[in-house]
Amino acid sequence: MTAQDLADTLRGRLIVSCQAPPGDPMRETATLVRLALSAAAGGCSAIRADEPEVVAAIAGAVDLPVIGLWKDGETGVRITPTVRHALAIVQAGAAVVAADATDRPRPDGSAFTELVTAVHAAGALVMADVSTLAEGITAAAQGADFVSTTLSGYVPGTPEQTGPDLDLVASLSAAVPVPVVAEGRINTPQEAAEALARGAHSVVVGTAITAPTALTSRFVAGLARP
Repeated sequence: MTAQDLADTLRGRLIVSCQAPPGDPMRETATLVRLALSAAAGGCSAIRADEPEVVAAIAGAVDLPVIGLWKDGETGVRITPTVRHALAIVQAGAAVVAADATDRPRPDGSAFTELVTAVHAAGALVMADVSTLAEGITAAAQGADFVSTTLSGYVPGTPEQTGPDLDLVASLSAAVPVPVVAEGRINTPQEAAEALARGAHSVVVGTAITAPTALTSRFVAGLARP
């Protein structure tokens, strides 16, 4: 699938992130596959998934493009940090590899451009997860096929927010020649629609759809009495 083909498929559409953090009861491959199947039945246009085993299982079960990544490490660059991680995700069947494209050093000293070159040579596309406008502009110039706001608010120096960084969505959409994907703390359909109105090409939603543990804890906190 070419970048243009995928861009056409995802324009104005929903991507569902089917992930679960370490220790969560949902972090089991068959469970995450069922989440992906449910998201597909609900009408989403792509799935975002973590780790080669899960990416392969979802790619084999769902007739939708899979945006794969591999979170590794505890701090710093964790989302697909090296070329080795990226190629494993391609091998697992991802149409797109999502990777950290912030200006932080990668754990093996490599450059984001090396990852882009390797993934393209392997026949897949690259989604650059960024935290700032400057990082998104740089990632697009380095060959990323998509730029996502995934890491805004999660990198030291970026503003902490309770909702999506719609200002970053808008500024990136005006500045880069590739599709901008809104991701991060999108909790309602209204916020997703607003992201599109601010210039997003497509929208990723994860926790608000696929994380019952986190959703339950929000209700519990909301009912807590002083």
